[in-house]
Amino acid sequence: MQIFSSMRDMQIDWLRTWVAAVDAGSMQAATGLVHRSASAISAQIAKLEAAIGHVLLHRGPRVFELTPAGQQMLLHARRVLAAHDEARDALSGMKLTGRVHLGVPDDYAVAYLTPVLRRFGHLHPAVDVQLTCEQSTRLIPKVQAGELELALISRDRPGRGELLFAEPMVWVASAEHEAWRRNPLPVAAYETGSMARTGALRALKTARRTHRVVYDSASLAGQLAAVQSGLAVAALTACSVPSGLQRLDERHHLPPLPSMQVALLRGKSVRDAAAVDALADTMRRTLMRR
Repeated sequence: MQIFSSMRDMQIDWLRTWVAAVDAGSMQAATGLVHRSASAISAQIAKLEAAIGHVLLHRGPRVFELTPAGQQMLLHARRVLAAHDEARDALSGMKLTGRVHLGVPDDYAVAYLTPVLRRFGHLHPAVDVQLTCEQSTRLIPKVQAGELELALISRDRPGRGELLFAEPMVWVASAEHEAWRRNPLPVAAYETGSMARTGALRALKTARRTHRVVYDSASLAGQLAAVQSGLAVAALTACSVPSGLQRLDERHHLPPLPSMQVALLRGKSVRDAAAVDALADTMRRTLMRR
């Protein structure tokens, strides 16, 4: 389906507002992202739909879903916005300075933070980024307390932060030790309160797989040590699994795991707002996917 054949001129604000609404999940949730009322957001989306001659959203009372045309349009819209923002930054002639305190869980740091910092450092070399690597359960209260200005987190509840993508969770073990054959199943788990721990233990309980937690740690390195030594199996984010571990599934009598909703959380009060905005934009452009 080609959705651009009847397209008239579009305004960049229409695209930005529509993408923000899609990412937020509703027009009301997007109001804080684009600093417009829900009715103004609805009006801009209607103008965008009229311009391209296609309905982009199936609207519900609280949330909405993308139409087939909307799914196709979303990829193009992200590319247009990324190109627009990069051109604006390159031609602005302004050298951005300041410092941003950013929090990232260690299992996301290598896979996702590296391309973000590479891109951001190229665009804004005079901005200092101070990193804190801890689990989301510790990053969230630090953002709320003003100790961090931005954090990449696994959502602990719907609507927390700005959704960027869903990260799969997988069971892993040492193929040499075959810990998955033991009964009860020995499990290495993150600290109490983490979404990864809650999701893994709930899945085992639902599947009626007898288990016991033999190792607790907030550290990814600790989880990997427990698994590689044959002490236990663990539920880890797919992006953090090293090549030497075996991924497990129903064939090993282990249940499917829920994905983690990865979101960008911003503090209400920030010191270098322009630098924080720039890093947040870079994280969106680099990490958002469908």
